[in-house]
Amino acid sequence: MIDRLCDQARDGDIAVAGLYCDFLTWREQTTTNIMGAILKQLVGRGDIPKDVHEAFQKGKRVFGGREPLLVDLMRMLRIAIAPFPRVFICIDGLDECLPENLPGLLQSLRDIVQESPKARIFLTGRPHVGRAIQRYFARVVVIPISPNTDDIREYLERRLNSDPKPPEAMDDDLRADVRRTILDKMSDM
Repeated sequence: MIDRLCDQARDGDIAVAGLYCDFLTWREQTTTNIMGAILKQLVGRGDIPKDVHEAFQKGKRVFGGREPLLVDLMRMLRIAIAPFPRVFICIDGLDECLPENLPGLLQSLRDIVQESPKARIFLTGRPHVGRAIQRYFARVVVIPISPNTDDIREYLERRLNSDPKPPEAMDDDLRADVRRTILDKMSDM
């Protein structure tokens, strides 16, 4: 889906901004940082709107070069979105966002959609974040995705065959246990 949107964006008629929430970098994944990353991607496509450039220059003049506040980033996002006929904001792995950051992020994304009708939000995550998303987006469309057993099996075999550990580290019984456990867990999904 993301690749297809990016292919269409090359033609210049839409803009795509996206990121992946990763539990390993949870400290950096605040609402302000995420909105800043989205803004950076949108303005990185061409000319930086004058209002956005001025806001960053003003921030640099403040003691220590203060980073923009969320309210400023949201205003700049509206400005950055305005020239595009359609904007897609994609956030993958939303379930890996810190639970205390999720409401602020979803509120900010909802504000973007309400204030910029050209914007569309595309979120992925495990099912448990679905209720939180539905609280913020009344017209949400949920598309459940289930793993394909054959794809998982093929991926698993590739990984087991390319394991850098010495072959004697995993005997045939252990390999079979790994396969069986993963495939059983997948069927529980």
